[in-house]
Amino acid sequence: MSHSQQRTVTVIYYIEGSLELKHDVCSFEENLNGRVVIPNDFKQDKSIIAVCDGEIEILNKVGERILSVEYVA
Repeated sequence: MSHSQQRTVTVIYYIEGSLELKHDVCSFEENLNGRVVIPNDFKQDKSIIAVCDGEIEILNKVGERILSVEYVA
C-alpha cells in the first residue's frame, strides 16, 4: 500500500553563490512518518534553511537590504 499524501509547505533557502534568502511555496509528498519528501531536483544548488507548514508570508528577509543598498549606491 503506497502513501501519497501531499502537503503544502514554504521552503526557505539560499541558492549557491548568493546571499539572498529565497522561498517557494510547494506541494510535496509526505512519507509514512508525516515528513515532507523534497525531491532531489528541487534541492539541487540550494541550501535549505527551513521547511514551514503551509504557505507563509515573509515580511523581511536577509539579503533584501543588501540588494537595496547596492542599487541605491
